[in-house]
Amino acid sequence: MPVEVTITLPEPIVQNARLFGGATQQEIAGALKPIDAADAAVMMAYAERVAIVPGYGMAVAQAQHKIWEFAKLLIERGVKVKFAIHPVAGRMPGHMNVLLAEAGVPYDLIEDMDDINPEFPNIDVALEELPSSEIVRGVAGGLADIGIVADAVDPAAELETFPFAEDRLVLVVPERHPLARRRRIAFADALSHDFVGLPVGSALQDHIDGQAARAGHRLKLRVRLSGFDAVCRMVEVGIGLAVVSKIAAARCRRSMAIRVVPLTDAWALRHLQICVKSLRRLPVHAQSLVEHLRFA
Repeated sequence: MPVEVTITLPEPIVQNARLFGGATQQEIAGALKPIDAADAAVMMAYAERVAIVPGYGMAVAQAQHKIWEFAKLLIERGVKVKFAIHPVAGRMPGHMNVLLAEAGVPYDLIEDMDDINPEFPNIDVALEELPSSEIVRGVAGGLADIGIVADAVDPAAELETFPFAEDRLVLVVPERHPLARRRRIAFADALSHDFVGLPVGSALQDHIDGQAARAGHRLKLRVRLSGFDAVCRMVEVGIGLAVVSKIAAARCRRSMAIRVVPLTDAWALRHLQICVKSLRRLPVHAQSLVEHLRFA
């Protein structure tokens, strides 16, 4: 059985930042544990065949260039790498193919999921992006060996978990917005304003929508966009406010007229965890990967 590592590349961009070298261009600080593309490639150097299954989170995080950088380092070490594309990944058919082509991934390394499925028994490591809930089910059901998930794992899944990192969310506002003067803010105090959000189906947007509902409000979304850069650009021109990763906000603030206001809500600090069914029953190389992720 190949070692399958499911990740949420996602919307918590910091999740991909540790495994793939980051969709945030090395802007990792605070509680995060950076692992660059070279480190990740070293961890996978034992493998002969690696399959990468990108999803919508890659588009949101604009991580295709970092993923290709990671893949090239593996290829230089003699690892055979393939990108497996699910037909409904992304916002429309062909979305993942366009992003990978933009990053310079050769066409012959990209295959449809149906075509590559027969090869999976011979693949040593499969890196797949899924929502946290699906990762938990996959690891619990033996479909994957290692998962990286946001927030608590359902105890009913009977998984072993290990702290990995933290992902802090912040409010982004236009530079001259009245809330720009606030040093910190509760999410409920911003809910009377319009917002810019991520597309339907985004795990992070679902999380934010849920918190608005708990506060007794429906988030007033004026527009939904793919990618934190696009969201922050709409904030800059006054379309609305947004809740994004602190890392993405800090990056965008360098080139945009926006302000970053910390959220005081406890849910704005999301805890990322590594989950496995049984660490001692994993193959030795998979155990080594978990240990590297835990203590890097």
